Amino acid sequence: MAEHSLSDTPEAEVFTFTVAETEAGARLDSYLAARVAGVSRTRLKQLIEDGEVLVAGQTAKASHKLRAGDRIEMETPAPLLSSLVPEDIPLEIVFEDDALIVVNKPAGLVVHPAAGVETGTLANALTFHFQQLSGHAGVLRPGIVHRIDRDTSGLLAVAKTEQAHEDLANQFRARQVFKSYVALAHGAVREEGGRVEQPLARDARNRTRMAVVRGGRHALSLYRVRRRYDRLTLLDVEIKTGRTHQIRVHLEWLKHPIVGDKVYGGGRDGTVQDTRLRAAIAALNRQFLHAEQLGFWHPRTGEWLQFQAPLPIELTRLLQLLENDELRKDAEDPRIQF
Repeated sequence: MAEHSLSDTPEAEVFTFTVAETEAGARLDSYLAARVAGVSRTRLKQLIEDGEVLVAGQTAKASHKLRAGDRIEMETPAPLLSSLVPEDIPLEIVFEDDALIVVNKPAGLVVHPAAGVETGTLANALTFHFQQLSGHAGVLRPGIVHRIDRDTSGLLAVAKTEQAHEDLANQFRARQVFKSYVALAHGAVREEGGRVEQPLARDARNRTRMAVVRGGRHALSLYRVRRRYDRLTLLDVEIKTGRTHQIRVHLEWLKHPIVGDKVYGGGRDGTVQDTRLRAAIAALNRQFLHAEQLGFWHPRTGEWLQFQAPLPIELTRLLQLLENDELRKDAEDPRIQF
């Protein structure tokens, strides 16, 4: 038995199924493929891996065997464009050879078209600047091996060939890729370092958000303090898994949300007492999260490659403001002699 409706956002569709007695034992991906028209098996598998499909209220693997009475919920974007228009959008190329490209993505640039975003993406730019890109992920995601959020800056690997794409994707799945971010978090993080190992899935109350959910997909983040400021902490965060919004949700769970994060910040930006700093955070118009380091094995040569992208100017300026405030406070402290 199936139900079909539009979600709260007009760009998405919600499908709900109840597994019949005669359907028990079927694989989740096969079950959905037989019932959802216009969505490829590859896309269905991606939706399942992204936590967009719930079985009895929990995420599940594509190979999950269904039981009679299971309620399946799936949210999928409405059909997208069938082709991609090349656009002359400037790109910062960190590395390029005949197999792959490493790009330093600015904040504000969406990685590929999605519901409500059809142009102006990194994918549009890639098709303009490069003649050869892998088609492994589909026509709307040329060469795209992994993603970072629109309002996060930093390093992304892009595959030129099918072989490179498959090899890099396998490295991501095997957790062989080194991914390290810089995040400015609210509050004083007491420990010098630590780990957050909490499962993630769509927030049942707000499907545009992710949340720590029992039964969600395994997610592991390691963090280390780089610099402490007054009521703010600069962190290095290495992610061992690549879940949607992972660092943002894990730091929110720690009660140290990322500065500038309007979705997971909980209004903490508005509690900053220094008016200049509060105004500077508001002017960022992005979260203070930057994919600083990316390392992987070259898919053709087997050589270990590791790249680093400096903080963009808007984040550097905010840190300079914090440093100046620290110096000013030290100068005003009668206990400190220079």
